[in-house]
Amino acid sequence: MDIQFTTFFRSLLKVAKRHLYVTSLLVFLLFIHVVDRNFPLHIPYQDKMFARIVVDDQGRPLRAFADKQGIWRYPIELEEVSPKYLEALIEYEDKWFWHHPGINPFAVLRALYLNIKYDKIISGGSTLSMQVARLLHPHSRTFTGKLYQAIRTLQLEWHFSKKEILTLYCNIAPFGGAIEGVQAASFTYLDKPASELSYAEAALLAVLPQSPTRLRPDLNNKLAELARNKVLDRMQSYGIWSSDVVKDAKMEHVSATRIKSAQHAPLLARRLINQANTASNTTTSPINISPIKSTIDGDLQASLEDYTKEYISRLPHKTSAAILVVENKTANVKAYLGTADFANDERYGHVDMVQAIRSPGSTLKPFLYAMAMDEGLIHSKSLLVDVPRTWDTYRPGNFNNTFSGPVSVTDALQRSLNLPAIDLLSRVGPKKFVAAMNHAGVQITLPENKPNLATILGGAGTSLEKLVSGYLAFANGGKSSQLNFLQQANSKEHRKQRHFFSEGAAWIVQDILSGVARPGRLNTLAQTRSAHQLAWKTGTSYGFRDSWAIGVNKRYTIGVWVGRPDGTPIPGHSGRATAAPLLHTVADYLSQPKTSISKPHSVTQHTICWPLGTAEKDNSTNLCHSKHHAWVIDDTIPPTWHPADLGDWQNPKSSFWISSKSGKRLSASCETENTVVTTQKHYRTVALWPKVLDPWLPYNFKYSSQKPPLDQRCLGNEVTGGAQIRITGTENGNKYLSSRQQQNLAKIPLKAIGGEGRYHWYINGKYLHSSNKGNYSSYSLNNPGNYQIVVIDDQGNSDKADIEVLEYF
Repeated sequence: MDIQFTTFFRSLLKVAKRHLYVTSLLVFLLFIHVVDRNFPLHIPYQDKMFARIVVDDQGRPLRAFADKQGIWRYPIELEEVSPKYLEALIEYEDKWFWHHPGINPFAVLRALYLNIKYDKIISGGSTLSMQVARLLHPHSRTFTGKLYQAIRTLQLEWHFSKKEILTLYCNIAPFGGAIEGVQAASFTYLDKPASELSYAEAALLAVLPQSPTRLRPDLNNKLAELARNKVLDRMQSYGIWSSDVVKDAKMEHVSATRIKSAQHAPLLARRLINQANTASNTTTSPINISPIKSTIDGDLQASLEDYTKEYISRLPHKTSAAILVVENKTANVKAYLGTADFANDERYGHVDMVQAIRSPGSTLKPFLYAMAMDEGLIHSKSLLVDVPRTWDTYRPGNFNNTFSGPVSVTDALQRSLNLPAIDLLSRVGPKKFVAAMNHAGVQITLPENKPNLATILGGAGTSLEKLVSGYLAFANGGKSSQLNFLQQANSKEHRKQRHFFSEGAAWIVQDILSGVARPGRLNTLAQTRSAHQLAWKTGTSYGFRDSWAIGVNKRYTIGVWVGRPDGTPIPGHSGRATAAPLLHTVADYLSQPKTSISKPHSVTQHTICWPLGTAEKDNSTNLCHSKHHAWVIDDTIPPTWHPADLGDWQNPKSSFWISSKSGKRLSASCETENTVVTTQKHYRTVALWPKVLDPWLPYNFKYSSQKPPLDQRCLGNEVTGGAQIRITGTENGNKYLSSRQQQNLAKIPLKAIGGEGRYHWYINGKYLHSSNKGNYSSYSLNNPGNYQIVVIDDQGNSDKADIEVLEYF
């Protein structure tokens, strides 16, 4: 075996001597392979060597984040670089780039000759591939270092195409200071993307990496201009660019300015960067790097940031604001202001209030009204009651501290009345309402996760982002949409829509909200712009902690929040007073034509009658106390709901006999001593209003007028639905005098007669106290003004008195 092995080894040596060149090549390739396996290239993307940049819908930077070493290097594809720059770069730096194997031996020999001849470094002889290898793997300027560079260059050429190597150069070439890559340099020195470079600008950026510190335009613009002209002259001498082009290019002076890095939509940019980092794949090729492309309109974003910062400066300290502008058709977010002043720590500029969970106030009410329409409970002019009511121990009031009595659905929603909304929620069901909201993507956060009637007044939590996604349904046929922040989410397969309510309900509610008058005083651009078609709703959370305004027109949905991120109140600041002016300014700035959302075929208009709530054609004249034009869905007209009614009050239409002699009501057992009364009576049918509305009705609509008392000749007992209650000692329209200086405050007696059970007293919509029958008290009114006093008993009977307190000195 030893003899055979020795013989084989000697034969192998003879073959190697005969084919020395082939053997050397094989050894060299084996060496390169071993080096490549054990010392892989440091790829920029894999080593997080790129700054992360978020751009707007036109590719302009919104905000960039330096890499882990603090370098500003914006990723760019070769197709995004101006051809002028690539021409200047290759012709000036490496005209044989597309042909050599990474090392140009002729360039190396020429550089060696010139350096020896002039006894100094005249030319380096480095190709673009060698420069990329040196940038990826820095080395010393010794012979050993050059050999190391050559090996890395061949390794680079082995793995990547020429186009990919050129792309790497465009991404990592030094341009002075912490600026690397042609895209970062173009934005920093020229305030434009690398795709839009002129001839002069292309020549400047082509030569700048040769000596990035010495030729920095912002430091040595004269030297930079001379170097640029050298490139222009060479391009002309090679016949690449014409003399006219070069002449015009030389007329452009190199500016000694440096453009500050963009800082638009900073909180959205941070959010998208975090999402991208979470989903990033570290094995992605460096050639496929691209910026994060948002849906933001950069011009709109910058304008709203400037205006909002100025607007919020007029509000109390620590106040911030958030704005979302969303395109209805695509759900693309066109403006995202998570804060009013990103750099202001006092206003908590680092807190993103677009995503923050806050009390939504009354902004949930439109969703409830749309659901109630789909449930067949109401139409746009259904009769609702705005009166003091109690649900178990819950006694809500209105924001304006009064009660209005009979109101329509339209009036109740436009005025954002609380009692009608709570009544509707009690009929729809709090659990069902919250479940529908969550299913539509408007996640509701609840205390102890228990839906209750307070939810509709803001006794819950949600975010501006979720609210706006829900309000999109009013423009998109009842379908809510998940908001899109990235351009790749524009296609239909990426759009996540959910059924919220019917197309008809969506249109009716937005039509109602379109009738809400703009705020009376607007210290905004809205004063000088024409009115736009905008359906909008405001909301104010408990204690004036959050002010909301959400608006919808045919093209956009706009959401505004104003408040303090730390949750402290801002007394006196409400949705209408503080958030609405900002909303209308944004809507006016968008300059939308006065076009409205198209009415679906399922919605038709009918004339209906109060108090029954049914169609006029189905009612006789005496049953139609007032007429209203209502929008209804699928020709379905729900009748008026009578809340908390008892006995025959549950039926809004009542029929009975009237005595021709006394004019009073007769019962079935009604007889006199000798005469049967049936020969002296006539039949009457009346339409009854909900009994809780009686104090707010004109005399001829009151219960006593519509349904007279029982004739005394009637011997039978009849359930009347509760005794009438009346306030005594305080007449409607009374005026009282009060003097705070003399501590002579107006004292109002709180007395009532009639009714059933305990009395519950309200002053200006706020619950005061409850008392037993016969227990009377008084209340001191400290301030002058108008007051509404309401009493309601356990059976829902009520009475009211409107009075005025005058101050004297």
